[in-house]
Amino acid sequence: MAAIFQAVLFMLAVLAAVAVAAKRLNLAPSILLVAAGVGMALVPGLPNIQLAPELVLLVFLPPLIYSAGVSMSWREFKYNLRPIGLLAFGCVVFTTCAVAVAAHYLLGFDWAVGFLLGAIVAPPDTVAPLAIARSLGLPRRLVVILEGEGLANDATALILYRFAVVAVTTGAFSPTHAAGTFGLIVVGEIIYGIAVGWLSLRLRKWAREPRVEITLSLMTPYLAFWVPEHLGGSGVLATVACGLYVSWNGPLLIPSGTRLQGIFFWDLIVYLIEGFVFLLTGLQARTLIEQTHGFSIRELAIAALWTTLIVIVARFVWVFPATYLPRWLIPKIRKHDPSPPWQYPFLLSFAGIRGVVSLAAALALPYVVASGAPFPHRDLILFIVFGVIVLTLVGQGLMLPAVVRALGLTRRGKEEHVEELRRELEARREALTAVTNRLDKAIADHEFPDALFDHLQVRNQGRRQVLPDNLGDDLSRVRQTAALKRELISAERTFIYQLLRDGKLTDEARRRIEYELDLEEASLANRYKDGGGWV
Repeated sequence: MAAIFQAVLFMLAVLAAVAVAAKRLNLAPSILLVAAGVGMALVPGLPNIQLAPELVLLVFLPPLIYSAGVSMSWREFKYNLRPIGLLAFGCVVFTTCAVAVAAHYLLGFDWAVGFLLGAIVAPPDTVAPLAIARSLGLPRRLVVILEGEGLANDATALILYRFAVVAVTTGAFSPTHAAGTFGLIVVGEIIYGIAVGWLSLRLRKWAREPRVEITLSLMTPYLAFWVPEHLGGSGVLATVACGLYVSWNGPLLIPSGTRLQGIFFWDLIVYLIEGFVFLLTGLQARTLIEQTHGFSIRELAIAALWTTLIVIVARFVWVFPATYLPRWLIPKIRKHDPSPPWQYPFLLSFAGIRGVVSLAAALALPYVVASGAPFPHRDLILFIVFGVIVLTLVGQGLMLPAVVRALGLTRRGKEEHVEELRRELEARREALTAVTNRLDKAIADHEFPDALFDHLQVRNQGRRQVLPDNLGDDLSRVRQTAALKRELISAERTFIYQLLRDGKLTDEARRRIEYELDLEEASLANRYKDGGGWV
């Protein structure tokens, strides 16, 4: 037990150090974490840390999917459902088939084993490309499509994976039965996920205690994921549906205090899980090398390179026709959603980085088939999957910023951001007008002291005054005001702390004042930070 605790502490230290280095080098932390894990795995004398597939699929994956679902806009997800579906279902199936053909003719795999390898490497990772995409300021729709694909593609791949494992181990497979089962799983998981989301929100509304509500929120993704997974599904679609339901229906049911604490809690949870996932991925290098001693380096390299090339090319081959053919063939789609510039499908095609779900699926392969014979090509599959992950994550991940700049997508993203800020300011003005009208009605309907009316009017006027009239000089003035407010908050906090040291204030009183100052400072930081608010 002590050794496990020490290993976790050591990994936390590596995670923190890599995060600092990634910020200094302006690189995606996921890339450096995998590289650090590989480097640590090859150091003689360090303990060999093996990744349990159940840890990823049953412990790490549910909160990641749920958090992404809650963070996503249901309205944007619904609007982009067609491209998301074409990627999350169509592209995964197409890539699975392409890899199966290549594995059969180039690597000599049986068809069932080839389909199994294809199902494992077909789903792109959602964490690494999205982290890079958000930092580069991509157009909003591209981010939504990538995020939506990442939410659902694991479900398709894991269901295909289960079918392929059964086909390899038992030799039995019925396409008709598999298609019917697939449809039943999709419908059943969506209904179950919505039910779990509804139940979670009602329980949290009934509890009305932030710590209890956050505990319930942590339990929600596991309840949504584990039951379908145990019954033979993937659990992914149920968790996605649950997260989207909470995202759409939660704002008016979750109290502000819970929301403030929950944002910090989930940010930390997701940050730690993502860090551990990429670090553990790199740490599997030693185990995989030890298991592939029966193959030459040339054989391993060729197999990994060919498979990587196939998954990259297959995504390009699928994305471009899937983007333009429906619009060319169906006028209704073309009218409702005109064809995007070629840079959009190119970026979607290039962002197909593979991740830890593929590695967990490979590690979960059985060692023997139903007859007792060794599972065919198991060790080679493990190395191929690891190679595809490293090559796409490091290769495509490092090239992604340059590709985005070359495509001119950063400029488009900035233009969208300015328009988004304009709409935000307009919404704030309209909301304050509605509040003022509501205050006037309350004064007319009830007898209130003049002092109370004046106080509330000053509050509304103060909030209106911080809104810039435009995104030019007035915005610069508002930024300067915010910077001065932060200095004043800092001065007040320092003064309060001095009163505490002088014995003129209790710790409890200091904490209450400090909490109010922290909330005010956090609102300023959120409003004016890069990539959000009014910057």
